[in-house]
Order: sequence, then C-alpha cells, then structure tokens
Amino acid sequence: MDPVEGNLHHMRENYGEGNLDMDSIFPSPFMQFEVWYQDASNANIAEPNAMVLSTATKDGRPSSRVVLLKEYNNKGFIFFTNYESRKGIEIAENPYACLNFWWPPLERQVRIEGVLEKIPAADSDAYFYSRPKGSQAGAIASPQSKVIESRAWLEQTFIRIQLEQEIKRPDHWGGYILRAERIEFWQGRTNRLHDRLLYSIQDDASWTVVRLAP
Repeated sequence: MDPVEGNLHHMRENYGEGNLDMDSIFPSPFMQFEVWYQDASNANIAEPNAMVLSTATKDGRPSSRVVLLKEYNNKGFIFFTNYESRKGIEIAENPYACLNFWWPPLERQVRIEGVLEKIPAADSDAYFYSRPKGSQAGAIASPQSKVIESRAWLEQTFIRIQLEQEIKRPDHWGGYILRAERIEFWQGRTNRLHDRLLYSIQDDASWTVVRLAP
C-alpha cells in the first residue's frame, strides 16, 4: 500500500471546542450566523469570509470553488464574480446552489442552500468602484474560465487596462445574492457525535429548527 494512503487512514481529530444546543441558538439563522462569523473573525482565521460555492449544470453535474463573502443580511449572502465564468453559466442554467464555511480552529461548519439571483446593477457598481484600481482592472482583463494564449497575454491586457483613464464596470461582472432556504450549523464534538442544527424556511417566511444525526 502506498504510505500516503496508509497515513490517511489514521488522520483524525477528536473535536471538543464547544457544543450547540437548541436552547442556546437564535430563532433567526442570520443572527446565529452573525455570532459565529464574528467568532471566526476574532479567532485570527485567515479570510474567515472564504466559502466554497457549489453550483451545477442543468444536467446536475456539480462543480465547486472558493469565493469570498462580501455582504450578508437577513435577505441572503452576497459575492461577486464574472457572469460569463463557468459558475456564472451554471447559475444561469440552474440557480440552485450551496455555500459552505469551514472554520477549523472553532471546529465549526456552516452550510447554506438556496437560490442565486443577480443583485441590482447599482449595488454591483457601488462595490466595483470601492475596489482598488488594480482589482478593477483585473476583473476586466480576465475572461474568467476561458482558455487564454499565455500568462504574458493576461499581464499585458491587465497593464493596458490600468493605463486607461477611466475604468468602467463591465456588464458581465457583478454580484449574486443567495437567498437561503436551508442553513445548517455544525459544531464538532468528541467521538464524532457532532452537533448539527438545521434551519428551514417555511411558506410564511418563518424558520423552523431541527437536530440532525451527525
């Protein structure tokens, strides 16, 4: 047996940093997320807003990548990207998606399922023009997910755009909001008896919470 494979069999952590009980959570999953996100921010985790975004084609073929959460509120979770990228194309075909946060020092995971939709153009403008000029130019220079001829071509395109007197947000770049339908909070516990509490939205826009087996 390959020694790396053998080592993987024995890699495990026995979690014990905390617990998650029904009587200690907020009735709103957004309030609960706010508390956990602030805990992650205060734990010196590098980019606590990093999240795995999973999308799928209209035929159900999934793909995942890490993106950065830029805003959240009681309406949903917002990130920005190229609408013509692979994820943008998949979202246009199939708006159902999932976000996943993993904060190892806290032994916590949050999984969010829902429907993605574009945010208003004015909101995308506001965020785009708040970014450093280099980031603005990078968003324009990169035909995200497309085949390019070379690294040199990309860098030359980036330099040319930076030299332009006025940089405008391209129509194919902007924000999405994931309107959550299910939000699961996972807290690691000893002996793999983890805590999993699932919020689900109801027809009247209220939220119910149940405990799931780990």
